[in-house]
Amino acid sequence: MAVPSLELAPRPHPGTPIPPPPVPSRVVPGLPVPTLQPPAGPSEARLPPGPPTAAAEQVRTAGPPPAPPRWRWWLEWVAVVLVALVLAFGVRTYVAQMFYIPSGSMLPTLQIGDRIVVDKLAYHLHAVHRGDIVVFARPPLEHADYADLVKRVIGLPGDTVSSVDGRVYIDGKPLAEPWLPTPEPVTSPSPVAQGFSLNHPYTVPAGEYFVMGDNRTNSEDSRYFGPIPADLIVGKMAFVAWPLDDSGWLVVLSAVAAALVVAMAVVALRDRTRSRSQRAVLLRGPPVPRTP
Repeated sequence: MAVPSLELAPRPHPGTPIPPPPVPSRVVPGLPVPTLQPPAGPSEARLPPGPPTAAAEQVRTAGPPPAPPRWRWWLEWVAVVLVALVLAFGVRTYVAQMFYIPSGSMLPTLQIGDRIVVDKLAYHLHAVHRGDIVVFARPPLEHADYADLVKRVIGLPGDTVSSVDGRVYIDGKPLAEPWLPTPEPVTSPSPVAQGFSLNHPYTVPAGEYFVMGDNRTNSEDSRYFGPIPADLIVGKMAFVAWPLDDSGWLVVLSAVAAALVVAMAVVALRDRTRSRSQRAVLLRGPPVPRTP
């Protein structure tokens, strides 16, 4: 009896991967045989199957969106400048204003040529205090050429102000004036005939303030033109803007930092708006031409 011979397949080389056994396909007669296709890439997954249309070809070949016109850039910066001017006008009218010292009536506290910043909101938040340096509009009895004057508040409404032996007294008590130089200058009555000249004790009317200059021997103040009504007061001196002292430098640096922050915020907002518009153009795609 013949024994059939066995043919041994050659053994694969060590390290060669062994292919998986073939899977028998089940083909149903009369149905098309499905064919496997490679997965579509990220750019082709959004396109419908079939031949590419004109719109799809335009989406594929479209470059970055065009840059905005230059006039728009200029328009944005013109708007920023206008907003800054409006804010500056509002600040000057309602918040703070700078004044120039033209005379020596406040020596040695304020020198001729100093620039001071006046806080216009201070007396909307609190009352006028004795010792405050205030800027006020020229009262009717003052004949100087200056539209605004700067003096120190000495007498409050209801106070009785008097001058005794060259010193100021409030309600019969000597007033401590640390702002005056040493030795203290003589505070003399004025030559006018009215009661506010301090030739006799004078009571400040309600709603008015008795003001004097620190340079008592060379200052035309309430001893000459009387107490000033509250509605003439422009504001309270905040600091000397020029020449700068320590507080002035701090305020200037804070203002510069605030301006830089505002400018950076405007630029960031503009770039964000521009990137949003570019993203919207990319998502929307170019317009599809209409076929007749």
